[in-house]
Amino acid sequence: MLDKIYELVRYKELLLNITLRELKVRYKQSALGIFWAVLQPLSMTIIFTVVFSRLVKIPSDGIPYPLFSYAGLLPWTFLATSLSFAIPSLVSNSNLLTKIYFPREIFPIASILAAFVDFLIAAVIFSAVLILYKVRLTPNIFYIMPLLLIQTLLILAVSLFASAFNVYYRDVKYALPFVIQLWMYLSPVIYPVSSVPERLRSIYMLNPMASVIDGYRRTLLLGRPPDFYYLGLAAVVTLIMLLLSYKYFKSVETSFADRI
Repeated sequence: MLDKIYELVRYKELLLNITLRELKVRYKQSALGIFWAVLQPLSMTIIFTVVFSRLVKIPSDGIPYPLFSYAGLLPWTFLATSLSFAIPSLVSNSNLLTKIYFPREIFPIASILAAFVDFLIAAVIFSAVLILYKVRLTPNIFYIMPLLLIQTLLILAVSLFASAFNVYYRDVKYALPFVIQLWMYLSPVIYPVSSVPERLRSIYMLNPMASVIDGYRRTLLLGRPPDFYYLGLAAVVTLIMLLLSYKYFKSVETSFADRI
């Protein structure tokens, strides 16, 4: 595997160029351009606040619901945007796949990097919201780094497997919106982890996004460290998924050009 990673590093300039191309194409002829990166989580925060805070009255662990929902939607939008572009990336770039050789994982990785730029822009707006609500940050904010790393590796794991699978079975692109929506309801985006019954929590936390989103809220809004047990569980599950996904991706990589 190390030789495959080294090969990917040798193509870092190609990865950068494809990432920049994807950013340009994504917002080309768009009136709002890159501001869509802010509009999506911000508009969803407003809707969630009205529906789930005012009407349904879902608990938020004492956190103002706009803060609570934005802290969940920020990492979730990163995941959803990444998967929406990374999974069909091999098929949508079929013209390049059939012409020259380079590590094919460059395409899903480039999509994830482009979505990460959107994430950073939305994070700047979230910083302004934290100031507005006078949230005091603590040194525990540095736990954001391992949380973001685990989330990015999780996104990469899902993207590698699903993008390769999508080459053979195009049903994936039709199922993707439903799967993302279902996954959101199975993650603590709208509600807190504390709402999950204790007897089901161990199973529930096998979903790495549950630990990641809960960790974001703990470190940013409550000034606490993440739950290390569940964060470690998320890391283990994510690494297993990544190893299996990467192995599958490389095993079918040579046949992509024939199947596309």
